[in-house]
Amino acid sequence: MTFSARPTVTLIEGDGIGPEIAAATLEVIAAAGGTIDWDRQLAGQTAADKVGDPLPAATVASLTAHQVALKGPLGTPIGAGFRSVNVALRQQFDLYANVRPVRTIAGVPSRYTGVDIVLVRENTEDLYAGVEHYVDPRRTAAESIAIITRYGSERIIVYAFEYARRHGRKKVTLVHKANILKLSNGLFLDTGREIAKRYPDITFDDMIVDATAMKLVVAPERFDVIVTMNLFGDILSDLTAGLVGGLGVAPAANLGAAPEGGGAGCALFEAVHGTAPDIVGKGIANPTGLMLSAAMLLDHVGQGAAAARMRAAIDVALADATTRTRDLGGQADTRGYTDAVIRAIGKA
Repeated sequence: MTFSARPTVTLIEGDGIGPEIAAATLEVIAAAGGTIDWDRQLAGQTAADKVGDPLPAATVASLTAHQVALKGPLGTPIGAGFRSVNVALRQQFDLYANVRPVRTIAGVPSRYTGVDIVLVRENTEDLYAGVEHYVDPRRTAAESIAIITRYGSERIIVYAFEYARRHGRKKVTLVHKANILKLSNGLFLDTGREIAKRYPDITFDDMIVDATAMKLVVAPERFDVIVTMNLFGDILSDLTAGLVGGLGVAPAANLGAAPEGGGAGCALFEAVHGTAPDIVGKGIANPTGLMLSAAMLLDHVGQGAAAARMRAAIDVALADATTRTRDLGGQADTRGYTDAVIRAIGKA
């Protein structure tokens, strides 16, 4: 998809601290030279409270029209209430690729240095396909079915290899549990091995998920691009974020294919942390995750120079304890941190 010099993007501020971090992010985008018109829409608990629907038709229509969105965190009750809006959006718009890059950032507290990993997660299949039911009338037992298709496996693995090639990365590691789940995970693994033959310029290996979890915390530098299924990707993406300081500094993109097949489809960039209801209105929320997701959005719509300015300025602000937010061991509130990022853009 080709975007205009000033595209319209759906903005879903989200619940909890979402409006606070969204406001900070929009300021930084503008300061970095990003040129976007925002179509503000509702989703999640806020939408349910205001219009009685966690995913209103107007929001779906906006995403359908504009094909790109920036989204803050959404609240989803555990075990009750409406289903996850995040999952619903991924399935409705076939956002099959969840891309979670993490890297060591100077100043952000971490046990590790030199981490630079991109996790590519299949986003629509597996146990999250929603095929589950009770197996007895008394509801004392339930069954969830993991669906892994060759089609879904191929397109996410091809995406991972193409991403690696496009970004100059050297290695793709496919993560699975095919030693036990020989049919479903075996299909994913076999598909990966066949696709790897098409990319002789990129090193390929595969690893069992439990070994991956252990090796990520022992030697994360051995990983470059990881590709895996939905459930494992959900878990490992949070683990990799923990290697570099947590979900507060972890961006994410959800990318889809065009309805006619091939090319770029809908793209949703989001904060992956929670709504943090305990700090709403206190002015201390950390907007870094959403800011970095917005930088990915700017890259996507062809405004790479503004994205680069954002990332460089965020690094400057995070490197200084006086301008880093308190959750990352700093002294700044949301306003102070945002101002520091904007000042760094001005000095670049």
